[in-house]
Amino acid sequence: MATFYEFELDHRVVRSLTDMGFSEATPIQTATIPKALEGKDIIGQAQTGTGKTGAFGIPLIHRIDVDEEHVQALILAPTRELANQVAESLVSFGKHKGVRTVVVYGGQDMRKQIRDLKRKPHIVVATPGRLMDHMRRKTVRLQQVDTVILDEADEMLNMGFIEDIETILKEVPTERQTLLFSLRCQSELRSLLSSL
Repeated sequence: MATFYEFELDHRVVRSLTDMGFSEATPIQTATIPKALEGKDIIGQAQTGTGKTGAFGIPLIHRIDVDEEHVQALILAPTRELANQVAESLVSFGKHKGVRTVVVYGGQDMRKQIRDLKRKPHIVVATPGRLMDHMRRKTVRLQQVDTVILDEADEMLNMGFIEDIETILKEVPTERQTLLFSLRCQSELRSLLSSL
């Protein structure tokens, strides 16, 4: 097992991981983190509980430039529960680096979300429908996003979010890193990645 020191991560990220009790990377993290740090596009398959959020979240936090006060990364999740879990992990990973993460999803107070988005987050974690609401209201700007992550992408396809995802990604630069993670490996994900 690789330790997080071996990935040459920002020392503040390693410190946050140490605070969380993490010292060794899981297999999905060992396979994904070096490629993600290089800025490569990734399709990953991992079950819940394997460290999937760390596989994309740790290199993402490492790459965020905290001096840039705009949204640098967008993470889409199919459910509010998953969006919350991902956001909580990112807040923990980025605690010592000062990375600002905001989560937006349906059923939560829109005014609170607008206030959170005005605080210039570096990362937005969202469900597709609520993110599109913010796009229509012009309360979120995605023109400078350089990393897009679709968590449980297979679930989003099954739930019929493909058109929403395509609409969202039209607002994001085409020159970007894209990471797709799913519970099951599906050939549809490869075609989805090539079409995005």
